[in-house]
Amino acid sequence: MPAWLKDAVFYEIYPQSFCDTNGDGIGDIEGIITKLDYVKNLGANALWLNPIYDSPFKDAGYDVRDYKKVAERYGTNDDLVRLFEEAHKKGIKVLLDLVPGHTSEEHEWFKKSCEYEPNDLWNRYIWTNGAFCGIGGHPYIGGEAERDGCYMLNFFKCQPALNYGVLNRTEPWQMPTDHPDCIATREAMKDIMRFWLDKGCDGFRVDMADSLVKEDDEVKSATGAIWQNIREMLDKDYPEAALVSEWSNPECALKYGFHADFYLDHHGNGLNVLFRDGETEGGDHSYFKKDGGDSPMRFLADYEHKYENSKKYGYISFITCNHDTPRCTKTMDIAELKVAYSFIFTMPGVPFLYYGDEIGMRYLENVKTKEGGFQRTGSRSPMQWDKSAKNYGFSDADGDKLYIPVDASADAPTVSTAEADADSLIHTVRSIIALRHDREDLQADADFRVVYAKEGERSFIYKRGSLVIAVNPGEKEEKVNRKDCADILAKEGEIKGNLVYGIGTADLTDDALVLGPQSFAIFE
Repeated sequence: MPAWLKDAVFYEIYPQSFCDTNGDGIGDIEGIITKLDYVKNLGANALWLNPIYDSPFKDAGYDVRDYKKVAERYGTNDDLVRLFEEAHKKGIKVLLDLVPGHTSEEHEWFKKSCEYEPNDLWNRYIWTNGAFCGIGGHPYIGGEAERDGCYMLNFFKCQPALNYGVLNRTEPWQMPTDHPDCIATREAMKDIMRFWLDKGCDGFRVDMADSLVKEDDEVKSATGAIWQNIREMLDKDYPEAALVSEWSNPECALKYGFHADFYLDHHGNGLNVLFRDGETEGGDHSYFKKDGGDSPMRFLADYEHKYENSKKYGYISFITCNHDTPRCTKTMDIAELKVAYSFIFTMPGVPFLYYGDEIGMRYLENVKTKEGGFQRTGSRSPMQWDKSAKNYGFSDADGDKLYIPVDASADAPTVSTAEADADSLIHTVRSIIALRHDREDLQADADFRVVYAKEGERSFIYKRGSLVIAVNPGEKEEKVNRKDCADILAKEGEIKGNLVYGIGTADLTDDALVLGPQSFAIFE
């Protein structure tokens, strides 16, 4: 386990929307470099950049045309190396986004794979053995190549699936995972990783990490074997490099070699019922909603077993949001977010803060799709730096040239207005992250125990190491009798009267802990 992950707090940057320094309306690497002090002052000590590779951008860069070349819109390879260097000077690590499951249809590998005559890249992608032989259960394309076959897609039409083999084969054209050409695909991906690690990259967040081998078993053992092989390379040659998966199944991902695994917003799972439960029949019962919210029990039913079964292998990563998820401001107000984000940054594992969430940037409802974003586009709008500057300081370009329009609301949040308001969300985010860095009991590997949680009640009390943390997201005062917490506290230490962090009110009496409306408290 890379030692630095213990105290890591990540900041996700969508590069095209963060800061534009050349006036073309699209963010760039130089813009990220100019904002490193801002990131550091938030308390984030690690970055995750969405794909910065050369691409036709039909899926916002997740359609890679050249893994070893920075897209011209962002700068050059030298610019990215300079970002690594400048970030490291400030104590900030940088993860790149690895897209191992597919490439762009414009990748040189795919062009060779499409040729009529067999060649050394013919099997780099998954092809059937005839143009009229489709692929059951998967999207595919036929009739667009000289080659007599159809090729599998992973997502959009522009994203042919790379070939790591098929575990449970039922067709003659399917290749086993130990076929030399499938192993060559894995080795090509390792070569890409080495290329950037040697230039100063600190690791990778891995897109669609669970989907490499097709027709895999339920526990993804064949895909897992690939990641175990890659982890062996990292442990041997790059022991401080981190590997974070987009898998949302830590019991698999962490055992197969990932250091951390995202807790993603999947309908009905623990993260979803905390923040984004709007799809549920009968209204939004998200735990952190002040009105109509639920108890913490649905969250714990999903989270606790995942945590207990994976904690010895690696970390679960809570996220405030990401580029694929509606921002929490779509359904929650700033007071609710203060409590919710305080919770995120006091839980085990490695947390990720999405750019702009610290100022309460909004999900833009009626934005035209951009580069395959569709409903995701509303979470990818430009960072809002300065209320008085053109395009809120994101870019000097005319508004119609911007990658995505800025929030046109008169009260659109910006960094400048947030900094000037002592009660704004950014100060809450900064203070809770600072406390996390200061207290080992709040960091990635400190123990987690539930102290108090009951069906039908809003209060949630948990321990991180020796610290006791109490949450009441509701609109009404909550009272928790000390005797109801006695069993676990008797074993692991009493709630003392020293309040080290608080939102709202939290009064500790001889008999009870009284939590005011929308309160969050940390005691030692």
